[in-house]
Amino acid sequence: MTSVRSIKYLSLAAAIFSTVANAAPQIAVLDFELNDITSLPNTPAEIIRTSGMAPLLIQALSRSGTYQIAFVDAATQKAANASFGYLFRFHDLAADLGRQQGADWVLVSQHSKPSFLFSYLWVYLIDVKQRAAVARYDIELKGSHQKVTQHGIDTLAGKIRATLAADSVKWFVVATGTKKAAE
Repeated sequence: MTSVRSIKYLSLAAAIFSTVANAAPQIAVLDFELNDITSLPNTPAEIIRTSGMAPLLIQALSRSGTYQIAFVDAATQKAANASFGYLFRFHDLAADLGRQQGADWVLVSQHSKPSFLFSYLWVYLIDVKQRAAVARYDIELKGSHQKVTQHGIDTLAGKIRATLAADSVKWFVVATGTKKAAE
C-alpha cells in the first residue's frame, strides 16, 4: 500500500512541478501616460518618446522568454481609462482590464516629467487575482535621449523580473510545501 501511495504522491508532485515550470505568466503592459508638468508640456518629441516606452518594456521583458505578453490595444485601454491616471490610481480596475485580456499581471505606468533635465518612470505591478498592486517602481531618467530611456526601461524590466521571480518562489513553496527546494 505504501508504494502505491508513494507513486500517487510522486505523480501529484510531478504534475505540480510541470505546471509550475510550464506556466508562463501573462503580463499586460499598458501604454505609459505622459504627466508633463514642465513650462512647455506635451511637446511632440516627448509624446513620441513616451509612446515608445511600452514597446521597449515589452521587448525587454520578452528577451528572457520567461513571460508572455497579453496584448491590450489602445482603444481597449482608452475605453477602460475613464480619465488621465484612472487605471494608474484604481488598481482593481486595471486588474479587471488585465483579466479581460487573459493576463496574470498588469503594468500600469506614467512618465512623469517635472523638469527638462530629468523625468521619472512610475510603474505599478498589479496582480490580477488579488486585484491589487504588489510592487511600485520609480526609475529616474536623467536626460531625454534614447540611450537614457533604454537604460531606464532595462532597469525597470530587471526590477519587474526580480519581483516576479520572488513571487514564483513563493508560489512554488505554497504549491509544494517545500521551502528547501525553492531556495
